[in-house]
Amino acid sequence: MTNLGNYMLLVVEDNEDDILFIERAFEEANLRNPLQILRDGDSAVDYLSGVGEYADRDRYPLPPLILLDIRLPRRSGLEVLTWIKQQPGLRRLPVVMLTTSRENADINRAYDLGANSYLLKPVEPDDLREMVKTLNFYWLILNQRPDIENG
Repeated sequence: MTNLGNYMLLVVEDNEDDILFIERAFEEANLRNPLQILRDGDSAVDYLSGVGEYADRDRYPLPPLILLDIRLPRRSGLEVLTWIKQQPGLRRLPVVMLTTSRENADINRAYDLGANSYLLKPVEPDDLREMVKTLNFYWLILNQRPDIENG
């Protein structure tokens, strides 16, 4: 399976093991999308705002998809999601919650705040690789992307 274009994906995840597994899953699935990894909620907001070190949009473009963990330092994934959906230039940006939380309160809250999908992180590397392939196929090939900038 190949990806459509070379779109950079934003992954907001603080667990080093999960970051390694996600990077490895993309590599093993032969997906060439560059991953921008951010390790806390404040960095995600800075990146998406294009401020500070992320001001250069050529180097730090808006992604077509965000993979967002719920439990993050500084600002939770749910707080980041709330912020994204309040920004006129970002609110249409697809956000997939990728987390270990099976709590109904977290699932319901994420959807109430505008999450486009809620996925549980697979424990097995093969399952994660298949999930990554599916994410790529659905969100970057089949899915029609909205106009982010004019939202």
